[in-house]
Amino acid sequence: MTTHAQRPALLLSRVDVERIEDLLEHPQYSGINTAALREELARAELTEPGNMPADVITMNSTAKVQVVDDQQHAHEYELTLVYPRDADGSADKVSIFAPVGSALLGLRVGDSIDWPMPSGRSARLHVLAIRFQPEAAGELHR
Repeated sequence: MTTHAQRPALLLSRVDVERIEDLLEHPQYSGINTAALREELARAELTEPGNMPADVITMNSTAKVQVVDDQQHAHEYELTLVYPRDADGSADKVSIFAPVGSALLGLRVGDSIDWPMPSGRSARLHVLAIRFQPEAAGELHR
């Protein structure tokens, strides 16, 4: 498992962090294990949306990722990181409150991170490309 010192640096949009922190205060999300997400938010560097580099995963970004499980099986996915209200159960939309969602936020193309799978095993997630990022598309207040 990756230690704190080995995790990639995180750059987050100030707007995304404010919105996520607001959600964390809502009672409907109080039963969700949000400790890992809160930890990621606390260790991140913040920037204004207009200053966000295009190679960083922000909220509503679509990224191509490779997941390598502990059996060394690799699979590629295209995932869109969404707020809970937009997580419709489809495999390509990942809520920020899902373990893989909180792992994706703030990663850059080329970054890798270990994350827990529902089975209790772990996997290594590699960011291969960003297909869409709202800030790069000029959508600074989506």
